[in-house]
Amino acid sequence: MKILITGCNGQLGNEMQLLEKENQQHTYFNTDVAELDITDEAAINRFVADNEIDGIVNCAAYTAVDKAEENQELCHKLNATAPGLLAKAIEKRGGWMIQISTDYVFDGTNHRPYTEEDSVCPNSTYGRTKLAGEQEVTSGCQRSMIIRTAWLYSTFGNNFVKTMIRLGKEKPELGVIFDQIGTPTYARDLAVAIFAAINQGIVPGIYHFSNEGVISWYDFTKAIHRIAGIKDCKVRPLHTTEYPTPAARPHYSVLDKTKIKQTYNIEIPYWEESLEQCIDKLGL
Repeated sequence: MKILITGCNGQLGNEMQLLEKENQQHTYFNTDVAELDITDEAAINRFVADNEIDGIVNCAAYTAVDKAEENQELCHKLNATAPGLLAKAIEKRGGWMIQISTDYVFDGTNHRPYTEEDSVCPNSTYGRTKLAGEQEVTSGCQRSMIIRTAWLYSTFGNNFVKTMIRLGKEKPELGVIFDQIGTPTYARDLAVAIFAAINQGIVPGIYHFSNEGVISWYDFTKAIHRIAGIKDCKVRPLHTTEYPTPAARPHYSVLDKTKIKQTYNIEIPYWEESLEQCIDKLGL
């Protein structure tokens, strides 16, 4: 197959490129905005047709959650309109599409892991635009797969793990939210799951993916510092109300992964095992 990967310079896009070397039965077109503007319908249609694309993995998104509140138009363009254009373009070729979405489509008021059947209720611009993107892709492409993920990190780009390591080395004390609960996702593990879907065949629908386990941001930070060997930074637990942000965060965003595990017969690593792998690759 000929597969278009968008957002190749991001965390997930970079991990996808590394794993392509182990999945050489297909041809990949890795693009970011310099190679393909996914808000340009004519450019998308031309690229997909000229390169005879069979499938699209859309890793591109506007992910600055707080900035999204003041850049709503741009956020909607990248997170909703663009995925819809990609979906329509690949549908013309009878192809498939994987769209990466987020736990922010939920309001975080659950007390048990969210399943794919739970009602969506985003309470931020980012969450609303990502939900709109899911709907655009589902209606635009019959063979579409939506994968919702959460708390993404990797060795690439800016993310929570790298920030906590940097701050842990710079500051004697840090305050971190303890009353928001979820599960970290190592982008490489998500990329492995995406390749499982590609190689086994796309089963259309919505899926959830994160690492296994449950943790707060505070406990996650403590684990990051322990694994990274940071001992001189005191980490204090903060209430969400002590750290106000422009965008509301879900208090509970644990995702139930049963569907993707059963559909593609995959095992998902425990969050701490994956965190150790990532920090090891950072070579601290």
